[in-house]
Amino acid sequence: MNINIPPKPQKNSLKILRNIVISIGLAVLYVWTFATIEVPWGRIFSERTLINIDRVIPKLFSPDFTFASKVMDYMMETLFIAFAGSFMAAILAVPFGFLAASNINSNPVFNTIGKWILNADRTFPEILLALIFVVAIGPGAFAGVLAIAIHSVGMLGKLYSEVIESIDMNVVEAMEANGANKIQIFFYGIIPQVIPEFMSYAIYRFEIDVRASTILGIIGAGGIGTLLVISSRNRNWDEVGMILLVIIVFVSIIDYISSAIRKRIV
Repeated sequence: MNINIPPKPQKNSLKILRNIVISIGLAVLYVWTFATIEVPWGRIFSERTLINIDRVIPKLFSPDFTFASKVMDYMMETLFIAFAGSFMAAILAVPFGFLAASNINSNPVFNTIGKWILNADRTFPEILLALIFVVAIGPGAFAGVLAIAIHSVGMLGKLYSEVIESIDMNVVEAMEANGANKIQIFFYGIIPQVIPEFMSYAIYRFEIDVRASTILGIIGAGGIGTLLVISSRNRNWDEVGMILLVIIVFVSIIDYISSAIRKRIV
């Protein structure tokens, strides 16, 4: 019996050369990175560092549960900051999403302006915005809410515009052919298609904002980050351990609940 063995695929010399060049480039990049950052290996592995680790790590894993009630108060403030900022962003991002969607906004000038606004907004991280608002309006939770809201508008607006661009335009064209006006098309042809994914992205953004708001207190924007800074500066590592434990538990619970909700929505 003759068995036809398929011929071995010929090696492409250009692909081999490309892979070699990429490998050499990555190797050079890693060598250059570690050569220029000047890692203080001597200080990292010094006796003082080992003593500090031996003093800090055991206390981090022995959280002070008597401190739990105070931590919970600050954690709830963090959740309120994240929720308020996410809620504001979920609403404000809608008009920007429609402005940046090319299938709805056919005017290239306004469409480009909408995309530029969203791109510029996403450029600034939450902590930089929080620093600006802390200086402008003073320290507190409101500065954190504004920082979360403004940054999330750019992220949600971008996601919303992609959702809008992926809708079934046949529904819109059919309604136009049957004499529906712009308002009817918007509320009965477009909104029902985008609302589920809008809600899913808003909930997912809330997850991210909870994590982001935990560190805004470091610069005075309210939340549990404020308590974390105070405890770490006072070298109360058992309190820091309690704070980290509460953050981990709350973030894990929120991730689980939001994932379950998003699966039901979409």
